[in-house]
Order: sequence, then structure tokens, then C-alpha cells
Amino acid sequence: MSIYDISDMGKVLKSNTYPGRGIVIGKSADGKYAVTAYFIMGRSENSRNRVFIEEGEEVIIHPFDASKVEDPSLIIYSPIRKYEKNLIVTNGDQTDTVYDGLVEGKSFEEALRSRCFEPDAPNFTPRISGIMTFAEGDFTYKMSILKSADEQGSACNRYTFEYAPICGLGHFLHTYNCDGNPIPTFTGEPERVAIPNDIDEFAKLLWNNLNEQNKISLYVRYIDLATEKIENRMINKNI
Repeated sequence: MSIYDISDMGKVLKSNTYPGRGIVIGKSADGKYAVTAYFIMGRSENSRNRVFIEEGEEVIIHPFDASKVEDPSLIIYSPIRKYEKNLIVTNGDQTDTVYDGLVEGKSFEEALRSRCFEPDAPNFTPRISGIMTFAEGDFTYKMSILKSADEQGSACNRYTFEYAPICGLGHFLHTYNCDGNPIPTFTGEPERVAIPNDIDEFAKLLWNNLNEQNKISLYVRYIDLATEKIENRMINKNI
């Protein structure tokens, strides 16, 4: 297998019962669209009790049933926010950290330097983040993962990947390699996956191949690079 091979997103998801939370960023095959997708999964009742809600161009996670919320600290946040020509996508409240950092003139990497993995021992779930920066009818993107250096959570390792977009290619970064107890943290580089031209095709491909028991919500956005027109698809299992 070549390092330049591009995987089918459906097959990647189908083979993993628990990738956890995932971010995809890339460009459609025809080169017309900047594409991102974010999904959440959960094994506990607390984690599964969530829905995505749109507020303008941003997305917020809310409890589906507020009476059942046990601990909101790691499950309620804004995964998608926009600042000027930047779109931020993350799996936690570091979305706000990146947003505030950009406002202060910091880079994506500088803003995230103040954060580390989630304090949910023994899993120490990594914080995954992405940013798309738009200019001159195109975009570039970066992805980041902050993860524990060992089983004790004694230090944080930080990895940032910077990409020039290629037609039909996306990168998929997720929190876990697979299911387990504790859950094995994602390792390696973001996976290379194919990005189709049609938003409905991509949304169905993602949703239909996420594990039925563990999937919770999915959000997909296609941005027309010529007109800046935005198309979104949102699917909530609880609605």
C-alpha cells in the first residue's frame, strides 16, 4: 500500500466500531468546494444524550434531555466557529481557545499550546482540532492532536499537520484507534480519504457507516470556493 493511497471513507468507518469523535477536512473531487465534517459518538448515557444545533454559521452541542446530564464539562461545547476568513472545527471547548487566540493575533498552534488532552483518565482522550483559512478563492488547512505521552497522563504531546488542498482528497483525524478499555488513542497521521462532489452523498456515506449503537450526531459543510455559498447537512440520532 502506497503512502499516497486514498481510502474510501465508508470502509474506514465501517471497520472501526468506535473512532470516537472525528474531523474530516478536504476538497471535493471537482475542486469547487472546501469540505469539512464533524461527528460525535458515545458509549455512556451521558455521552449519548446530545444533539447538534445550528446558530448561524456555527454549531453548538446541547443535551437532548437536560434532566439526564451528569457532567457537562466534556460533552457540551461549540465544535464549529468562524472567525473572519477562518473556520474552526474541534472536539471540545478548545474551539473557543482557538477563536480567542485568533482574535488576539495568535496562530492556531500558539492558541492550542495552552491546552492539553482531556482529563478523563484512564482514557485521556486527545483534543483534535482543525482550521480552514480562506483566501483568493481557495483555502489551506491545518489539523492538530494533543495527546497523552504515557498511560499516566504525565505529559502532553502536540502534533500539527499543515495541508495544501488537493482535489478529491481529505484528511480524517479521530480520537481513538478502536474500541477498548481504556480506549486506545489515535496514532499516526490523519488518514487520507476520498471527498465526493455531492454533500448528500458524503453525509450519507459517513452516517450510514458509523456504528449504529455508538453514533450520535453528524455535521457536514460544503463551501463553494467561487461564491462562498455554504451548504450544510446535520443529522441527529436523537431527533
